[in-house]
Amino acid sequence: MKIRHMFLFAGAFAGALMLASCGGSKPAAADDSFGKEVVVPCNDDEFHSDAKYFRGTGNGISQDLSTAKSKAKMDANANLSRSINTTLKMVADRYVNERQIGEASEFEQKFEQMTREVVNQQLNNVEVACSKTLQMKDGKYQVFTALQVDKAQVLNNIKDKISKDQKLQLDYDKMKYEQIFNEEMDKLAKGQ
Repeated sequence: MKIRHMFLFAGAFAGALMLASCGGSKPAAADDSFGKEVVVPCNDDEFHSDAKYFRGTGNGISQDLSTAKSKAKMDANANLSRSINTTLKMVADRYVNERQIGEASEFEQKFEQMTREVVNQQLNNVEVACSKTLQMKDGKYQVFTALQVDKAQVLNNIKDKISKDQKLQLDYDKMKYEQIFNEEMDKLAKGQ
């Protein structure tokens, strides 16, 4: 008899618990001690370099709309240039390390000079991937911009430059370079 009462009591207790938990969850109070999260248009999370494109983002603020646009474009160009240069430097370093090149330092110097020329040339052929203009409460304009360059264009320009330099051409293995280049672009796509 006592066992039956104990089962009955346990069943009633479990049922009460389930009914109490059916009230749903209450939203937790927002913790404002760190400030309010801001959604930034054309940001790095949304417009980062990936396997197909090199990308750079920027923003600019000014009383004058065209100045704000110009500042945003300069900032995005600087970030895009940095992204391309960093990737090409990693590709060149890996390429030299994986191949036995006679004068490795000379090859690297000529290659770095050539990639700077390619980057400068590419910055004239950028596409606008995103652009948002906001007018702030104080009347100033804030412009957010994301620029991109197709990786195939960059790779083709590198190949063209190398084909015009006999010394670089001697130490250049097109297939190996492309393989390393594509691996580095895949790393960008995965956020590594």
